[in-house]
Amino acid sequence: MSFHALPGSEEVIMETEAKPKEAEPLVEDAEATSHTDAGDTTTQDSSISNGDDADDDDKEMVDLKIIWNKNKYDLKIPVDSTGAKLKESIHSLTGLPPAMQKVMYKGLLPEDKTLREIKITNGAKIMVVGSTINDVLAVNTPKEVIQQEVKAEENKKEPLCRQKQHRKVLDKGKPDDIMPAIKGTKERLPTVPLSGMFNKSGGKVRLTFKLEQDQLWIGTKERTEKVPMGSIKNVVSEPIEDHEDYHMMAFQLGPTEASQYWVYWVPAQFVDAIKDTVLGKWQYF
Repeated sequence: MSFHALPGSEEVIMETEAKPKEAEPLVEDAEATSHTDAGDTTTQDSSISNGDDADDDDKEMVDLKIIWNKNKYDLKIPVDSTGAKLKESIHSLTGLPPAMQKVMYKGLLPEDKTLREIKITNGAKIMVVGSTINDVLAVNTPKEVIQQEVKAEENKKEPLCRQKQHRKVLDKGKPDDIMPAIKGTKERLPTVPLSGMFNKSGGKVRLTFKLEQDQLWIGTKERTEKVPMGSIKNVVSEPIEDHEDYHMMAFQLGPTEASQYWVYWVPAQFVDAIKDTVLGKWQYF
């Protein structure tokens, strides 16, 4: 193209140079209107509201203080969001999965109600209790692995059968009328009571599992205690040293170990069935 001036050419060149200047007001207009364009202005808010819909600007928002694991987070979220939506936002903030969260605001926060219904206001402090990564991994760990770890931990402790409180019973020896035991075998509970065993006082005791009533009957010569299985907090057992085909077993009837009811000389083949029955883990056919 020739740059020699032709009639009107200078004006054409000036017009092409002037076009960017004419476009500048469009940039200013874009900036002026960007405040109303939710898609262009939610970048900062989205990090706070954690991926809420782009039309959140049109909703009534509430500013919250999220407290988890000694850390504090600011969260802006629509007041009509549900507790479940709040959990999703907390997940985006903390990385804590919703399923592992316990969200507290004047008690456990319901997932199906909105923040407005719960009467959460600006500046409210939301407490979050959540499991550590080790707890999450433990949940996903196969049951067999967990049981092996528990047994390994128990093996580090002094065997229960060597403790003085148990020796006074075990030193009496095996009861003459005890039921036969088979080491290394797992069997379902028999249809008859487990009998011939000792309790902590050295008296005879029998265990009857009333499945239709969801009760464990602990019977002695003097009386029979009918204990709801749901009230038993835990069941522990340990093989008796030099008599591993029998176990000593405790049923925790209250909130602390002080409420344990000990039974001695439980046949080993029934130990797992007893635990699973009382703790509600075994299916019967």
